[in-house]
This record gives sequence, structure tokens and C-alpha cells, in this order.
Amino acid sequence: MIRVEARSGEPLDKTLRRFKKQCEKEGLTKDMKKISYFEKPSERKRRKQRQAEKTREKTGRSPKR
Repeated sequence: MIRVEARSGEPLDKTLRRFKKQCEKEGLTKDMKKISYFEKPSERKRRKQRQAEKTREKTGRSPKR
């Protein structure tokens, strides 16, 4: 659970900005976007394969066979 306490004399908009940054840092906004719509199993599989491919490229490894 993300909790942000307002500092003394801090405006509300700055407190909200800190809260939003913590949500992004925890990956909460990304998860909310991901579950906000239905994703077909085939699309999920394709997305995971693309993500694995990007990871392999970054590490310089070849795919499993």
C-alpha cells in the first residue's frame, strides 16, 4: 500500500505529484493499464515473446532451443 503524508506547508498538488511518482515507481499505473481491458491469450503470448526477445537482445544471449 502506497502512503504519502503531506509535509508541513506543502501544497496539495505537490503531495499528489509525489503520490503519482511513487505509483509509477511501484508499477501500479502500468498494472492498471494492463488489466483495464481484455487481452486475448494469443495476444498475451505474443507480447511475452516480444518481451523475452528484447531481454535476450539486451543480455546478448541466443534463444533457447
